[in-house]
Amino acid sequence: MPTPATAYEQVRERLKAEPKTWLITGVAGFIGSNLLETLLGLGQQVVGLDNFATGHRANLEDVRVVVGDPAWERFTFYEGDICDPEACAQAVQGVDYVLHQAALGSVPRSIEDPVRTNQANIDGFLNMLLASRDAGVKRFVYAASSSTYGDHPALPKREDVIGRPLSPYAVTKVVNELYADVFGRTYGMESIGLRYFNVFGPRQDPNGAYAAVIPRWIGELMDDQQCRINGDGETSRDFCFIDNTVQMNLLAATIDSEQAINQVYNVAVGGRTSLNELYAAIRDSLVGRGLEHLEGRAAIHGDFRPGDVRHSQADIGKAQELLGYSPSHDLAQGLDVTVDWYLRREGMEKKAGVSAVAEQ
Repeated sequence: MPTPATAYEQVRERLKAEPKTWLITGVAGFIGSNLLETLLGLGQQVVGLDNFATGHRANLEDVRVVVGDPAWERFTFYEGDICDPEACAQAVQGVDYVLHQAALGSVPRSIEDPVRTNQANIDGFLNMLLASRDAGVKRFVYAASSSTYGDHPALPKREDVIGRPLSPYAVTKVVNELYADVFGRTYGMESIGLRYFNVFGPRQDPNGAYAAVIPRWIGELMDDQQCRINGDGETSRDFCFIDNTVQMNLLAATIDSEQAINQVYNVAVGGRTSLNELYAAIRDSLVGRGLEHLEGRAAIHGDFRPGDVRHSQADIGKAQELLGYSPSHDLAQGLDVTVDWYLRREGMEKKAGVSAVAEQ
């Protein structure tokens, strides 16, 4: 007897049969480019908006190579800033669903530059809400954040209980949820917020001062550098592979249940991994793929980072019940895919470098 199709499998088949038009803001970023790849693979029309403040043209080129030129022709790209209302209005014309990923991420960046964080994450968010309302989009799905839980100590984190924000970034994400709720009550606009918990996977930038921990450590270990852990390493997180995040975006955009709309949901796997455990898992994964010289290598420890919560773990019951969410990858499975992707990319870059030298 065949296994019943999951909610996500049903959504994918429905979209293939009845393609829609989607806008992805921040399309050249890590999450945005993965959403783009999935939607083009499902035969959708996609519009993208990005100003390349944190996204990369290389991510778009990588998607083009993966999906092929015929699918790529269904993608329209606008280079623009969500802080520009005209750019938002242009991008949202004729769109069924908005997946709003554009933002200035990073708690440390927001502490160093709260003004720019506010401009992108609150002013830009409001611009996109207004443009989507005026264009009559069916659903506005936006990237919320686990930072919203702030200093509330309870684990696992449930959507209806939050604490005080611990950073300017967290403040902006709380305000996003408040604005979305008010637009639903005032204008009848349908929105869903997705509180991301430490998303990781292919195309996540390993470089720069604000790089996330998983790509940074993978990159440093591949470059034979020593990794640094903030604090004693017992800080814990609920690491969520990108495919789970893509699934939640598509489920949120297309769910028909009135009870599920105008809500916020945790996007995670419900796990809890310390930084020490994460470091060992990444190191050992690379050792198992031929980097034997890393075996037993220790990380160094530094000070705790301001604005960070000590422990984070999600309750995903609400997403499972109301959206039919079923994570496809746990941390170990996601790391396998991610480490393989970075090793392949390094191999391609080295091959390209050798070819360039040979041509000179």
